[in-house]
Amino acid sequence: MTTDEITDLLTEAYNDELETVMNYLSNAIVLDGIHAEEVKESLEEDIQEELDHARILGERLKQLDESPPGSEQFEAKQHSLQPPEDTTDVQSVIEGVLEAENDAIETYRSLIEAADDANDPVTEDVAVTILTDEEAHRTEFRGFQKEFPMD
Repeated sequence: MTTDEITDLLTEAYNDELETVMNYLSNAIVLDGIHAEEVKESLEEDIQEELDHARILGERLKQLDESPPGSEQFEAKQHSLQPPEDTTDVQSVIEGVLEAENDAIETYRSLIEAADDANDPVTEDVAVTILTDEEAHRTEFRGFQKEFPMD
């Protein structure tokens, strides 16, 4: 049986994925400089994956007789992932991505635990699958963090 905790976590993750898409897109557009290209390419690649995550989460909510939220229910939370004023500040974008990925990982781990407690193997499987992608993103951006110059 699905719990309110599961639908709340699915909704939170859905909103976070869509906010990530918006911020990755903005940062991929605005970043400038020789050091930005590899990060921009990675963000561009991740946009579709994050959008796919949102779609999967929205579909799971629908399967649970809930609706994914619309824009009027959206509240932005990713303050550290906003495009930097200095468009060459690649490091701040990397740090923002890492913070967003860590938050996502925490949400998916909570969702896995709640789904396990509620004997909801489908939601648990969805969360495990997406968690795998988020941990891979975090690993990639940890690598960028080590490679990019600190100002």
